[in-house]
Amino acid sequence: DSQVLQEPGDRSHWCVVAYWEEKTRVGRLYSVQEPSLDIFYDLPQGNGFCLGQLNSDNKSQLVQKVRSKIGYGIQLTKEADGVWVYNRSSYPIFIKSATLDNPDSRTLLVHKVFPGFSIKAFDYEKAYSLQRPNDHEFMQQPWTGFTVQISFVKGWGQCYTRQFISSCPCWLEVIFNNR
Repeated sequence: DSQVLQEPGDRSHWCVVAYWEEKTRVGRLYSVQEPSLDIFYDLPQGNGFCLGQLNSDNKSQLVQKVRSKIGYGIQLTKEADGVWVYNRSSYPIFIKSATLDNPDSRTLLVHKVFPGFSIKAFDYEKAYSLQRPNDHEFMQQPWTGFTVQISFVKGWGQCYTRQFISSCPCWLEVIFNNR
């Protein structure tokens, strides 16, 4: 069992992960202390965050179909140059991160990562440079440069019929500790 949660004041984690099905968060926040985390669907696909163990009230056929396709899922790895996401699944994943795009861009792109490939999904140095402490509008945004969104199997954004990640059947929100 690897689902260890910490008190909000404990700073020893480098990120927390939330699993969502459409607009509903399923389970509690998963706090990550180890340098890497496997997120997968079925036991015994590894040691880490097993999404198949979470109780979901969602009876949607699409959610059930996508959940079953997660398989080996992904691996999040904190490395010296940032956080890498390795797609261990047999299907593509889709990632949106402020540090993947041009800092002057008004709209962040969703990046498709094919099975067996990886992407540097988060760059701490770049994220710190994106912070604008005197920008009131930036500070009021619920989504920050320290968050990455990852969907399994189904994409969203400008190139897809799903415009928002909350329309995706199964997705993750990874919130990095900026301290």
